[in-house]
Amino acid sequence: MLTLSATELARRIRTGAATSREVVETHIAHIEQVNPTLNAVVCERFSEARQEADAADERVHTEDPDSLPPFHGVPCTIKENIALTGMPNTCGVVARKTVIADRDAPSVARLRAAGAIPLGVTNIAEWTAWTATDNRIYGRTNNAYHPARTAGGSSGGEGAAVGSGASPFGLGTDIGGSIRIPAFCNGVFGHKPTGGLVPSSGQFPNCQGAQARINTTGPLARRAEDLMPLLRVIAGPHPTDPQSRHFELGDPSAVDVKDLRILVIDTDGNRPKVSNELRTAASRAAAVLRALGARVEHPTISGLSKAVFGYFGRLLQDGQWPFALETGPRTLRWASPLKEHILPVAAVNILTPPLLRFPAAIHRLTMTAQSLEAEIDSALGDDGVLFYPSATGVAPAHGRGGALHFRFALLFNALEMPATQVPLGLGTAGLPLGLQVVAGRGQDHRTIAVALALEKAFGGWTPPKY
Repeated sequence: MLTLSATELARRIRTGAATSREVVETHIAHIEQVNPTLNAVVCERFSEARQEADAADERVHTEDPDSLPPFHGVPCTIKENIALTGMPNTCGVVARKTVIADRDAPSVARLRAAGAIPLGVTNIAEWTAWTATDNRIYGRTNNAYHPARTAGGSSGGEGAAVGSGASPFGLGTDIGGSIRIPAFCNGVFGHKPTGGLVPSSGQFPNCQGAQARINTTGPLARRAEDLMPLLRVIAGPHPTDPQSRHFELGDPSAVDVKDLRILVIDTDGNRPKVSNELRTAASRAAAVLRALGARVEHPTISGLSKAVFGYFGRLLQDGQWPFALETGPRTLRWASPLKEHILPVAAVNILTPPLLRFPAAIHRLTMTAQSLEAEIDSALGDDGVLFYPSATGVAPAHGRGGALHFRFALLFNALEMPATQVPLGLGTAGLPLGLQVVAGRGQDHRTIAVALALEKAFGGWTPPKY
């Protein structure tokens, strides 16, 4: 039960091969085993989950199994900054430490309507603003494969929970890699949807305007077959998010790999460079798809070295800083900020907002993003899929790596393109390898189809040994 997909667990529950209570209890027991080491789940609702599992099992006996929702009785976890009724919703910010969600975010409500049973909320990088998961409320989350390594951020609790086997899938947010970085570090699948495909309302920070499309909500899962069903559940417009939009979602099973062009890019031209181990893994992945009939190309996209600048241009183009607290003066205690904020977040909040005083500079950065968007759209055409690095190397030790190590994720938030993080086995240090698979806006099914093909070839998630 700790290795099966959520889709398979739901099938077993519907057919009576397993009960929801058994599945829930198994995952609760595993959380209790691994969480003292990981610090992934920061607030649990085990009692409520058991009651919901019993209710789910009663429905199996009283209703037509075929009428039950797709994830009926399957446990999951939710990133702490996404509102889950009765659970903390602090985003790891001391000024919000007493905030409890009084309703579900739209994405959570849709998951629960689809039968999922949340076991609790998971740890987060403070303000969702860093590439490692740490804050002054819950502390630091450790990697599912090695406690001395980072779990990534900002959805690091989700990455570690799913990567350890403690949850079949989880819900995360991604404003600059926050789903894909933890998925990479913890060896699981993570999907950043097309901008606006999934409503981002009901979470903190509450992004507005274009930032609500840059900041996306999406799934992390131990098996690729869950990505598209989960996306179908949570996708679609919602009145609380004016930036949410309807897209006609395609079917991954209808994608024929032999009709695809695989555009392999193994560097953005900046330092530090991508490790040979990750470059080799990407080459092997491309070779697998070539053997299936895909065309593999190695294009040059000249603007990639400026991708980070383009990201900040798009992020700030509406003249807003997304990580400002609702409580105003408590945003930073200037006399002693580290009492309430981890150092990277304090630095980000001191250094970045002054850029808003220079709209002409922000416009130039936005034009950089626009140029990159045109170049990548042209390269992708109607049949392209991009292979792009996840990081410069495997998950670094705590306190190492940082934003430069994980800089490759930012671009696709700025361009609102779907990106799926795909695990490619373990490297020489026993840590996960992987890459990002990217497609044009609205082509989420295409990146997921490639993820399914690569999972078949490489095995996907490799459960860590506990």
